[in-house]
Amino acid sequence: MELWQIAQRVEDLDRASAFYQMLLGEAPVGRFDPPGLVFFRLGPTRLLLDRAAPPALLYLRIPHLENAVERLRASGVDIDTEPHVIFHHENETLGPAGNDEWQAFIRDSEDNLVGLVSLTSHQSR
Repeated sequence: MELWQIAQRVEDLDRASAFYQMLLGEAPVGRFDPPGLVFFRLGPTRLLLDRAAPPALLYLRIPHLENAVERLRASGVDIDTEPHVIFHHENETLGPAGNDEWQAFIRDSEDNLVGLVSLTSHQSR
């Protein structure tokens, strides 16, 4: 089984579409308005921006978390929580062993919280 699609609530479809295009660095793969839907690709999973969806807390794995946060801050994005280590993966239970899991949180254009996640080797500490 794999995650096929996740929906995120939006109020302003154009504003949200522009925000996620900037965040993901990719154009939407589909837009249907009406009824008010925009789709992005996240690997094998689709991100659906939908006026009728409830809010979701997305966690997006990205490389170079601190650089991404600085780029987003310079673009005027609200940084809710600065990058910090949340977990040291000593085994494979929750992620690749030998890595630190870093997270930061931002607010999207619709005031939804979005988690940004990056992994670094323990040797990089």
